[in-house]
Amino acid sequence: MFLGKALIWKRLGWRVFGRGVKEGRCSSSGSRLDLAGIYPPIVTPFTQKGQVDYQQLESNVQKLSKIPFRGLVVQGSNGEFVYLTSEERVDIVRRVRQVLPEEKVLVAGSGCESTEATIEMTHKMAEAGALAVMVITPYYYRGRMNSAAFVQHYTQVADSSPVPVVLYSVPGNTALELPMDAILTLSHHPNIIGLKDSGNDVTRMALIVHKTRNWDFQVLAGSAGCLLAAYSIGAVGGVCALANVLGEPLCNLEKLCLGGQWEEARELQYRLIEPNTAITQRYGIAALKEAMGWFGYYGGSCRAPLLPLTEGERKELQSDFVSNGWL
Repeated sequence: MFLGKALIWKRLGWRVFGRGVKEGRCSSSGSRLDLAGIYPPIVTPFTQKGQVDYQQLESNVQKLSKIPFRGLVVQGSNGEFVYLTSEERVDIVRRVRQVLPEEKVLVAGSGCESTEATIEMTHKMAEAGALAVMVITPYYYRGRMNSAAFVQHYTQVADSSPVPVVLYSVPGNTALELPMDAILTLSHHPNIIGLKDSGNDVTRMALIVHKTRNWDFQVLAGSAGCLLAAYSIGAVGGVCALANVLGEPLCNLEKLCLGGQWEEARELQYRLIEPNTAITQRYGIAALKEAMGWFGYYGGSCRAPLLPLTEGERKELQSDFVSNGWL
């Protein structure tokens, strides 16, 4: 049964402070949201007619909820949010929140191209049950998207948002990287609590952690391929596509890193690199959805214009999982 946001915040707040995390940034409820942990950016299942398959969505969420994730990211890049209507985006978040256990954090992607549309979507996502929003960089007019434009955009969104905001830099999809000076400026905003960095540049990530650690800004790695390195330089967790299929191993990697068991963590990290590269950089969402079927989840097809894998691509993908001992 879906709980009111105030009650969920109260319980999450108790959990955060009970873990000894110092009080820092606050939401409108007065509780700091601790992002530390692993999050799968879940996919959007579709029916054969191309409609959102809510039954399969709920089934996937129920299965993922049994893994010790901190929560789920809904409407990230792997959710194909750019191919969804505004109504579908909000409905998906609402349905996920209804079946997701109350102790799990739901972070919803609310980014749009305009600031006005992003603010509107952010409010809708909060009303649908999101405890935080992840806001991708606007990119269509990339020639004018400089630090000043980003600072203005994110500041206006965060000023208006009823829930904490997480910055989202994913240059592989947008051909834009959120500039370092913009991140450092925005990290001081009381309602901007962190960054998902999908640039895979560990040196840059380390510098962000170094420059912001005195005011408790939280950095999340955007890829399972560099998760060990991210933990070693002070990231608090990861939003990893591979967690949709290898959730338990990724949570185990987190546990090893936090426990200082670096040799074991390194061996596990090695085995995750090739499968992660295949489903993120080489073949993308179609590969992730294909692999989900091998591990008991429903992936299905992507929404057009994305194409399914060829038979040759499918075999190569399977080989990456088999050769690393996952199949």
